This record gives sequence, C-alpha cells and structure tokens, in this order.
Amino acid sequence: MLPTTSFNSRSQGNGVLSPRDAARHTAGAKRYKYLRRLFHFRQMDFEFALWQMLYLFTSPQRVYRNFHYRKQTKDQWARDDPAFLVLLSIWLCVSTVGFGFVLDMGFFETIKLLLWVVFIDCVGVGLLIATLMWFISNKYLVKQQSRDYDVEWGYAFDVHLNAFYPLLVILHFIQLFFINYVIISDSVIGYFVGNTLWLIAIGYYIYVTFLGYSALPFLKNTAILLYPFALLIMLYLISLACGWNFTKMLCSFYKYRVK
Repeated sequence: MLPTTSFNSRSQGNGVLSPRDAARHTAGAKRYKYLRRLFHFRQMDFEFALWQMLYLFTSPQRVYRNFHYRKQTKDQWARDDPAFLVLLSIWLCVSTVGFGFVLDMGFFETIKLLLWVVFIDCVGVGLLIATLMWFISNKYLVKQQSRDYDVEWGYAFDVHLNAFYPLLVILHFIQLFFINYVIISDSVIGYFVGNTLWLIAIGYYIYVTFLGYSALPFLKNTAILLYPFALLIMLYLISLACGWNFTKMLCSFYKYRVK
C-alpha cells in the first residue's frame, strides 16, 4: 500500500511537520498555488493534460496511477496544475458552440447557452457533486478516521473532472453528428442511438468515478460506487420500451433555457 504522507516533507525526527512545511500543506496554500498557476499558461503542462485526456478513454487506470506518484512526490492527491481544467473548458466551449449551431441558435442564444453550460452544468454541478462525494467518502468509506487518511476536496473535484470529460465528448461532440439526421427523428433508431450514447456516457462517468476512489488505498467498500450501473441499465431499458428520447429532451431543454 502506498504511503499517504510523504516522508521527505518532514523535517523533524518525530515525524511532525515543521511550521513552515505545515503551512505549505494546508488546503488554503494548495488552493492559492493552483489558482495562481491558472493565470500563468507557460507554467502549465498541456502536453501531459492531453495525455490524460487520451487515457481517460483508453486506460483510465493509468491516469490514476499518476495521482499515486503525485502523492508520493508532492504530498497531495489533487492536481496542482490547472492545465486539465483549462483544456476541459476549451472543449466545453467549442462543443457548446457546436450544439448551438446544430440546434440553429442565433449568436446571442449560443452565448447564453454557453454561459449556462459552463457555469451551471459544469462548474456548479461539479462543485455540488465533488462536495457530496468528498463528504460521503470521508464519512463512510475511510478505513481509519485520521487526519492522515482523508479524501482531499480537490481530489474529489479532479475525479469529477476526469469522469466528466468522456461524458462531455460523447454527448457534446460525437452525438452532434447524429442529432439532426438520426437521433431527434421520431423513429426507433433515433431514440435507440441517442439513448445508447447516453448509456455509454453515464456509464463512463460512473466507472471513472469508481476508479478514482478505489485508487485511494485508505478507502473501503468503494465497489458500492458501481451500484448505480444497475439503475442506469434499468432506466435505459425502460426508455427504449416507452420510446423516451433523452437527446430530444436535452435539445428542448437547451432551447427553453435561451428563450
């Protein structure tokens, strides 16, 4: 099992952090460092962030192995480089503009949709989910209640971003090529294709979230995070039987938002 605290950062023989090192490891100090780098693009490793985005589709376990390495070298699980968040934001903006084009929205309607998607769907919902998972994991999944064994809120937010990226690509990019000609038609093929893409996207979100928390060696019973798969499959089968078209509902919701 990997250590949860880096011994290189300790400066006293009894294993207690010196006041200077302790200040550097506070949540506020880490948050300040992260936000400060957000305005210095030259300090961001975009190449590595692109590597992570690729492997979130092909081998997400490799992405979380890097989080282990960060914990050993920098004594934190969460990312200290905002490059991934910046690239995700660019992806979100481009795909939302594409959605506006496909739905035949005007310029100001597309801008309004973009603001809704970025600040409410991504940031707002992301903060809510990360906070909820941070609370649940620290309250019920930690093997040993201790300051040395707790889930960082920043890591919970990173797990959400990791899981959100494949969902974004599938629903906001790949799906765009099928909306007008296949998905929103009133045919069985339409809602089958659309709902199947939703099944894959949300399934990715659940699986990548599970991998994120199961990667922490001090958590237990993380398999319960896979239980929503049963509800997801059930909802998918019901939607096919009832003829519900989730993508058509999403398009109608987007159009309602920008009125």
